[in-house]
Amino acid sequence: MNVAVVVSGGNLVAFARMDGAQLASIAVAEHKAVAAARFRQPTRLFEDAVQKGIVAITTVDGVIALRGGIPLVEGGKIVGAIGCSGGAGSQDEVVCTAGADTVNK
Repeated sequence: MNVAVVVSGGNLVAFARMDGAQLASIAVAEHKAVAAARFRQPTRLFEDAVQKGIVAITTVDGVIALRGGIPLVEGGKIVGAIGCSGGAGSQDEVVCTAGADTVNK
């Protein structure tokens, strides 16, 4: 699992990679975090849109249609986002949700 944390503007502030985690997933984790922060939505919404046939969403710059990106909200404001990659989409989302739950109260 690769985990990226960005601030609200999308700049990386923390990153962790488990031993043996897929190298290609480093960029994917960061992309998920950036998309969640910039669009202020979980990236699952983009994946759901594609599954419903709304593929035009993938033409929007910065979108990644894979779950595993969750905004971080503090005091009702987006303060950043967390993105996870390296497992199945459902696993990425579970890991991100656990991380986000420490901030999103």
